[in-house]
Amino acid sequence: MSLVRRRILTPGAVAAGLALAAAMPASAQAADTYVFDPSHTYIGFVVDHLGFSQVRGRFASFDGTLVLDTENLEAAELSVTIDTASVDTGWAERDDHLRDDDFFDVEAHPAATFVSTAVTQTGENTLAVTGDFTLLGVTQPITLDVTVNRIGEHPFQDDVTVAGFSAVSTIRRSDFGMDAFVAAADDPSTGVGDEISLVIEAEMTTGG
Repeated sequence: MSLVRRRILTPGAVAAGLALAAAMPASAQAADTYVFDPSHTYIGFVVDHLGFSQVRGRFASFDGTLVLDTENLEAAELSVTIDTASVDTGWAERDDHLRDDDFFDVEAHPAATFVSTAVTQTGENTLAVTGDFTLLGVTQPITLDVTVNRIGEHPFQDDVTVAGFSAVSTIRRSDFGMDAFVAAADDPSTGVGDEISLVIEAEMTTGG
């Protein structure tokens, strides 16, 4: 295992690593492929309900890969597939409705996907990850605001490196054709919010 994978990357180390990577030949840099640790990953959303509350939900089933060079984070490549039928808001009747053709239409569109197209360093430990998000067969660019929490060797598992991230974004569901019951822009009491907040907490691992 390389020395890079043995060290813990603090925010300052990330910034220093980026500067070092710019001066290194491409052949001297190496990327690893990470996969989700589902037991420590949450992919969720928040939506306004009639102006009374913010309903939260998550997707229980997902898959994906992250190709990451810790010395050049802007070269990262992320691909995620979400099983839309795994939507879970904690209320079975609502979840059944979300699966039908008013919302996720899971029979016709069983998956939502995100494929990164660009990664930009925005701070010592923050990134803007832009990519193509596909929902209901419609693809639109979105940007995830990502905080790199920690990248380093797992303290309890041999030869396992963990990359931990927090990410948020906001989309409009109507942009993807999910316009059932959309509330009027000036009156949330008329329906369900169009603006959806995406909230992601992820641990991705390599090795083991």
